[in-house]
Amino acid sequence: MKQVALHSRSVIKLFRGLDRTLAMIGIILGMSLAHAQTFPDHAIALVVPNPPGGLVDTSARLLSEPLSRVIGQTVIVDNKPGASGNIAYQYVANAKPDGYTLLISYSGYHVGNPALMDKLPWDPIKDFSPVALLTVSTNVIAVHPSVPVNNLKELIAYAKANPGKLNYASQGNGSVSHIGTEVFKQTTGIDMVHVPYKGSGAAIQDVLAGQAQVFITTPPSVMQYVQSGKLKGLAVTGKSRHPGMPNVPTTAEAGLPSFQLESWVALYAPAGTPAPVIDKLTQSVKKSLALPEVKERAAIAGVELRYLNPVAMDALLKKELPYWNKAIKAANITLD
Repeated sequence: MKQVALHSRSVIKLFRGLDRTLAMIGIILGMSLAHAQTFPDHAIALVVPNPPGGLVDTSARLLSEPLSRVIGQTVIVDNKPGASGNIAYQYVANAKPDGYTLLISYSGYHVGNPALMDKLPWDPIKDFSPVALLTVSTNVIAVHPSVPVNNLKELIAYAKANPGKLNYASQGNGSVSHIGTEVFKQTTGIDMVHVPYKGSGAAIQDVLAGQAQVFITTPPSVMQYVQSGKLKGLAVTGKSRHPGMPNVPTTAEAGLPSFQLESWVALYAPAGTPAPVIDKLTQSVKKSLALPEVKERAAIAGVELRYLNPVAMDALLKKELPYWNKAIKAANITLD
């Protein structure tokens, strides 16, 4: 009888414990729902890991104004460059997961840094919740007019005949422009000297001045200079020509089909952000990117708008992490 009584008390305690657990879950869900219903009630910050100029900052500014109108609150762009993006990524990873501090994530950092750094202060999957893919961009192989070439084959031949003579610019160690150009070097068997800069803005100034002669980067950085003739556009690294530079062939058309390079920019929230808030954000982003004026501004800037929902964005990230890890290791790229 005592054993039965003890068993009964244990069962009662178990159910009481379950009741408390369910009650706590109910409270948490209720708080999340209440937060989502009032969200947003103040300004939202888009934290950008790059300085002004270039694909990442351009993507943030394309989104901020229309998202502000769609979601009903001010959306500000907060540039926090430095440490190969780690300052911004760590800042958002440590932010309160309430939907008010968001990361404008650059593929070069999000899928590149994990392979480049042994002690990364953030985790590409565990520390962030995907909200949406925003933009995708091909890259452009551009050279200073002083380089005596007029097409991609001539550039490769000139570089082979003059090993180490050409300097190439990048947006920084471990950036897509750095990794991509190293892959380009391996693919073609050429030798160029790497000159890293802190972002596209600083790089393009030296490229225009001829201090660095080659720059593989996204269209927003160089498109206006290719159009004006201040730089030579030799090839775009996507599957089709860029509408802002219709006379620049693809790498396949230029005789190098094995080399393609694409960059993306996505919106992330800190891990633990309530699902209803993520849903409201992604739906608002989708509406913002579909606005005609946003499409027009993106076309002028040379950026392709491409929305993906959180599930699809998560799948893209998990696909690219091992791909870029392999590419980085093959090119023997490290960050000092």
